[in-house]
Order: sequence, then structure tokens, then C-alpha cells
Amino acid sequence: MKDLVQKQLAQSIATLQAVLADETISHTLVSIAKLTAEAMQSGHKLLVAGNGGSAADAQHLVAEFVVRLTVNRAALRAIALTTDTSILTAAGNDYGFDHLFSRQIEAIGQRGDVFLAISTSGNSKNIVKALHQAKMIGIATIGFSGNDGGLMTPLCDYNIVIPSAVTQNIQESHLALEHIFCMLVERFTFGHDLDKKPQILSE
Repeated sequence: MKDLVQKQLAQSIATLQAVLADETISHTLVSIAKLTAEAMQSGHKLLVAGNGGSAADAQHLVAEFVVRLTVNRAALRAIALTTDTSILTAAGNDYGFDHLFSRQIEAIGQRGDVFLAISTSGNSKNIVKALHQAKMIGIATIGFSGNDGGLMTPLCDYNIVIPSAVTQNIQESHLALEHIFCMLVERFTFGHDLDKKPQILSE
């Protein structure tokens, strides 16, 4: 069992090292953070969606934006499309599971918003439909995926593709990048002086 622990940790580290070595990922992360900060500063918002572990990621990331990541600052506009059980069950029952997120984007999405779609396979049908809906409205689209990026790749203005086919390792890398994404948006919005303030430990 100890060998299994060490093997899995080594695999996680190897995936993160591959992400670190990929300069395209770092460049894209900075670009989407700048895009998102500018959208928020102009009164628009970030919408985030995913399924399963990626749904948890969507909620986790939005909590960091709305509340805080490492420092006290003004709240940032972000909404997870994975949390309202009445909407999710109504859309699933009346239109089908594939429409869970596209229906919400149709309702609350506006031109100038940003949509972050998270799917480890890149092939989640409800994510693909949501991306189509976002494009119709004029919402900037970002994809966090893995392996080859899947069907969502051509629908995203920006893609971050984790170089792995292992779901848990993709998710681990997604979470690390999501934290950095939020941190970068904070820097673009409130300035680099945030670096001088102490980290706040909570939870």
C-alpha cells in the first residue's frame, strides 16, 4: 500500500511538472486572467460549469472569486452553474441532462461575460452545448480539459489542455491552475501590491 501511495504521488507530480514545462499553458493562463479581470471591471461576470469533480471545481473556484483567495479585497463577480438544484432538476427533467448549463447561460449570460468550461475528457455533452450557447450570445469561452482536449477545443477561444489521460491527475492540475487563475485576476484587478500583504489562513 505504501508503494501505491508513492506511485500515485509520483504520477501527480509528473503531471504537474509537465504542466510547468508547457509554456503555452502559462501564457494562456495569464491571457485568460487578464480577459476575466477586464470583463469584471466592465461590469460583466465569470460563469463556470463542470460535471462531477469538475462541478466541485467550479464551485470551489467561484467561492475563491466571490469571497477571497489569499487576501481581503472586494468581491469578484462569478457564478457556478452547478449549484441550484431546482434549476438543475427542472432542466434535466424537462429538457434533458445535456441542457443543464446551456439553459442557464441562455437565461443569465450576457455579451461580455466569460464562460469557463471544465471537462477532463473535453467531451461532456452538456458542456459542449453550453459552449455553443455562449458563442451564440457573444460570451468569451475558456476550456479546461485533458488528453487531446476533445470536442470542446474548437468551441473555446482559449484552451488549457492538461497533458494526461488520467482523470484524477487532470483534476489535480486543473485545481492548481484554477487557484493561480484566481490569483492572477486579483493581481490584474487590484494591483501587485497584494503580493506585499500576508497570506490569510482560513477554513
